[in-house]
Parts: sequence; C-alpha cells; structure tokens
Amino acid sequence: MEQDVPGHVEFVHRSWPADPEQLVLIRRALAGWLAPLALTEEETADVVLAVDEAAANAVRHAYGPDESGAVELTLWTEADTLYIEVVDHGSWRPPAERPTEGGRGISLMHTMSEAVLIRFDDRGSRVLLRHRIPAHPGRAEA
Repeated sequence: MEQDVPGHVEFVHRSWPADPEQLVLIRRALAGWLAPLALTEEETADVVLAVDEAAANAVRHAYGPDESGAVELTLWTEADTLYIEVVDHGSWRPPAERPTEGGRGISLMHTMSEAVLIRFDDRGSRVLLRHRIPAHPGRAEA
C-alpha cells in the first residue's frame, strides 16, 4: 500500500476468517485503509457500511454451519474512484423474497455506493463496490 502521497492508496488486499467476530476487525482495518483518502466522516461511514454489509453476507450466508471459510477484501483506487471487492469462496444463496431477519444488505449497499456489482459461480461470490473520491478543498491531488 502506498501512503506517501496524501489522498492516494493504490492497492490493499487482506483475508479474514468468515466469522461474525471478525466483522469489527474488518471495519477497523477498512477505516485505516480509507484514512489516506481524506474522505469526510459521512463518506467514510457510507463506504464502511456498504463493505460491512457485503462482508456480513459472506460470513452469514456463504458457508454452511460446519464449514470454515474466508472473507477477502481488496481495495484499490483509480483516478477519482475507490473500488472495494469482497470475495468469499462459499456457495451463493439468493436473498429470500421475504426474509425473516435482516435481508436489507444488498439494497443498503446500493444506497451507500455509486455502483454495486455482484457475481457468483462455483468458486464463490464477488461483490464489487464503487465510490467516487470527491475533491475536497485542501486535499492533495494524486
């Protein structure tokens, strides 16, 4: 990860066990990765919430009760855009039409992100989130 230029992060990748207790660690690591981008508190909160929903879906739905697995996050920037990919290697389970609990994660991701792309196959699921990195007064341009 390159951090010598304010407002610039090229690429970060990390993997965590697919365990609900890891979600707080994922959010904390993500907030640290976002710090060099000098986003507003609201922008940071939107990104963290969208990623948390994607990671929580992977933790709760990708693996069966007796399966262990991983949740991978990859973050990169290109020009004025932030991309975050959340990957699991489990099985896709489509959202219930009338969920008994939760069930708003994907719509929340769409609300918090500029774009959301979800792909799944026999290798697992990939959620790609795209966010603009708006220019703020005083932010150094990369």
